[in-house]
Amino acid sequence: MFWLIVATLAALIFFDDGIEALLEAWQRPEYSHGPLIPLLSALLFLRQLKTVPENHGAADRRWIGVVVIVIALLFGLLGKLATISDIVAYALILWVGGVLLISFGWSTGKHFWPPVLHLVYMLPLPGVLYYKLTTWLQFVSSELGVWFLKILSIPVFLDGNIIDLGVTKLHVAEACSGLRYLFPILSFSYIFAVLYRGPTWHKAVLLISAVPITVLMNSVRIAVAGYIVNTWGVEWVDGFSHFFEGWVIFLICILLLFGLARIMLLFNRKKMTLVDALDLDTQGLGTQAMRLRLIQPSAALISAALIFLVAAGVWQVLPSRGEQLAARDSFAAFPRQLGGWRQQGPRQFLSPGVEQALAADDYLQVDLARDDTTPPIGLFMAWYDDQSQDGVHSPEICLPGAGWEIAWLERSDITAQMNSDMPFKINRAIIQKGELRMMVYYWFEQKGRRIAWDFAAKYWLMVDGIRTGRTDGALVRLTTVISSNESDAMAEERLQDALENLQDVLPRFIPL
Repeated sequence: MFWLIVATLAALIFFDDGIEALLEAWQRPEYSHGPLIPLLSALLFLRQLKTVPENHGAADRRWIGVVVIVIALLFGLLGKLATISDIVAYALILWVGGVLLISFGWSTGKHFWPPVLHLVYMLPLPGVLYYKLTTWLQFVSSELGVWFLKILSIPVFLDGNIIDLGVTKLHVAEACSGLRYLFPILSFSYIFAVLYRGPTWHKAVLLISAVPITVLMNSVRIAVAGYIVNTWGVEWVDGFSHFFEGWVIFLICILLLFGLARIMLLFNRKKMTLVDALDLDTQGLGTQAMRLRLIQPSAALISAALIFLVAAGVWQVLPSRGEQLAARDSFAAFPRQLGGWRQQGPRQFLSPGVEQALAADDYLQVDLARDDTTPPIGLFMAWYDDQSQDGVHSPEICLPGAGWEIAWLERSDITAQMNSDMPFKINRAIIQKGELRMMVYYWFEQKGRRIAWDFAAKYWLMVDGIRTGRTDGALVRLTTVISSNESDAMAEERLQDALENLQDVLPRFIPL
């Protein structure tokens, strides 16, 4: 038991920034269920431990657990060097699995994967996945909500995430995506499936059904809000929204999950009630917890403790690189003239809500004009001092939410056209809203790299964090209207011309 405590304390010290990231993430509504997950996983473990007989002898193949421990150490070290604390938090789960394999041996420890896997539900999603999932849930919930309203014969029009009821408009914001219900319900459905005594395919259905149940209930919530606005007015919807947030929606989803399980039991050969189908026996868990005292010191456990003691000690004495901020000029000093292009009108500013969602440290939004007859170019740039937490939001995610339809999107290599020494990869897109069509260029700037794919940008963010400690970067976007009397090629020529003039001045504001 002594060496198990030493190994745990050493791991807590080494994974401190990952644990800090978890505590910070759990303060957000989407992850507020996080503190319950380790407790529930512990209960699952103790409940499963009841089925394992006491072993006072040597456990077999403990060194497999040491291998897992070393992998967890390397994974955590990768996150610490890249200054991406979420990766350190992910490594913590590998460490838990490794300790169980060391403590109980491979033959017994490998069966404890359900409580270890359940710990995944306490982790925050990577920023890119979070925003993609949020946007998808917003779209689906909006579409279904509007469909329900049309069934009720309520005139309604959907423009992106904006539900137009005529008398008012409802914005299906990020908070209405249903994500704050999805994660806790996924955790509950996982535990439900583990405790369920029915066939394996029943367990799979119960686990998978959490997503459609959550989306359905969120869509119903949006539809009911629309009905209230249409019938009694917008002033009534605030009280409804607050009442149907959080635990109310969660409890309704849980009841639907129980209902689904009850229906599936009707088709089970072995007839049983829902209470009989759930293994809810919690007796003797305290006794099982005391069994941890029986864990004997072993070469594998002592090695695991010493490995993390040394790793934690070495990391503490290493000189801190600190936050590496790149020297750059503020966008406030951006020139009004770029070759043949000049700034048209004053600098534009986003609304406070959009600024908060963007979360950039500096941004610029201006229109550039070449002459009075040529359609202008819209230039938008957002700079982030640190992208290790959230960072850049891809226009591929943001534009549809504003009602724009992406008619065409292609990743292109324009290195030759730009006479660039480094690869220059961008996204070329045509977006439309009604009869209005626009051509868009956008890419991610990462220390001189021009990257089109957001996942590749996150990869290079990790590499740069390890090499230099810098996690800064930027998004650059150019847009222009495609007039009814011109071809797409003519609009693209404008973008390319503006882009060529932009390159010389860009390193002042987005450093290499």
